[in-house]
Amino acid sequence: MSSLAFFAEPLLFGFALMNTGALLFLLVYYVITLSDLECDYLNAQQCCSRLNAWVITKMIAHAFLMILLLFNSQWIMTILNLPMLLWLLYEIFTVPKGNMGVYDPTEIHNRGQLKRHMRDCMIYLGYYLVFFFIYLYCLIVALLKGDPINRHDDDIVEF
Repeated sequence: MSSLAFFAEPLLFGFALMNTGALLFLLVYYVITLSDLECDYLNAQQCCSRLNAWVITKMIAHAFLMILLLFNSQWIMTILNLPMLLWLLYEIFTVPKGNMGVYDPTEIHNRGQLKRHMRDCMIYLGYYLVFFFIYLYCLIVALLKGDPINRHDDDIVEF
């Protein structure tokens, strides 16, 4: 086994863990900002401009992780991540013309948009929280691969 192949999976899942952790922090920021709008601590313009600044970043982070999983032949993980990427793309590309972005200050209080955005953030939080622990499990499994009892002497490094 080459050393590159030995380190590729742990690095992939370590990056996936960090990426998912960063997305979780971003989604907590979304929930806090939306709840500030709901409690009238922020006006709609401030809230929407803050949230719209991170929509593309969230999608790019998820897409980059999916590309890495695809290139490392993690087919099941890629397929499991595909619905979220498709939903994020759908969310971005179905913004009506004239709106400021996914979060629009003129429509956020109409027709329960604020509740829908809050519900979507909670769904995203649940999704990324589950995948955070899946990536943590995959990282541990990747680090523990191989038979620890019957290791070759050339794999052992002595100091």
